[in-house]
Amino acid sequence: MTVKFRFLFLIAMSVFVISCKEKQAENNAGTVASAEGAKYVASPEMTKVMWEGSKPTGTHKGTIGITGGELFVSNGAVTSGSFTLDMNSITVTDLEGDDKANLEAHLKGTAEKGADDFFNVTKFPTGKFEITGVEASTVAGANANIKGNLTLRDKTNEIAFPANVTISDSTVTVTASKFNIDRTKWGVNYGSKNIFKDLGDKFINDEIALELQFSAKAAPAEAPQQ
Repeated sequence: MTVKFRFLFLIAMSVFVISCKEKQAENNAGTVASAEGAKYVASPEMTKVMWEGSKPTGTHKGTIGITGGELFVSNGAVTSGSFTLDMNSITVTDLEGDDKANLEAHLKGTAEKGADDFFNVTKFPTGKFEITGVEASTVAGANANIKGNLTLRDKTNEIAFPANVTISDSTVTVTASKFNIDRTKWGVNYGSKNIFKDLGDKFINDEIALELQFSAKAAPAEAPQQ
């Protein structure tokens, strides 16, 4: 093996290893739980995700709606479920007028520039959350610890958060107080001081705080097959 060939081989192997590590970081998914038990259908009008982003000069807050989803309940506990995020529904709730419109356009990637800075809803119009497991919670004010795969921008990572789950024959509600995710795991790198080292104090924190209000209604009983 010549010196030149050996050098090129080492470069190729380095690129391959780095690429594998990047893919592994982008997709850290768990196994989605099987659908078992009674089905409850999500109520989009009564479900939303609240978000809060921060930087040295302050914070911004808003909401994201869903297009649909479902939960399954067996023996008085949620066993599985999922919901689809409508990324076009991103709203900013702490601003008004042009400031509100401009920030919403930047987050959605629909402004004249910076389509890929945040969520690029033209390319990635939906996100998704799929439950991988539900366990009893030891956190005050929560009776369940929910784990699931969160997919944004076609990247999937497993997250976990404490929640309070209330189940009746007709409805299921899931309420989760603030928990944090690292946006850079989904490729949302704009303004990250851990990605761009020369930002000084003009950075945006990598952590986004999320809250969840989810409501689902019992699905109508299916008619027996003839």
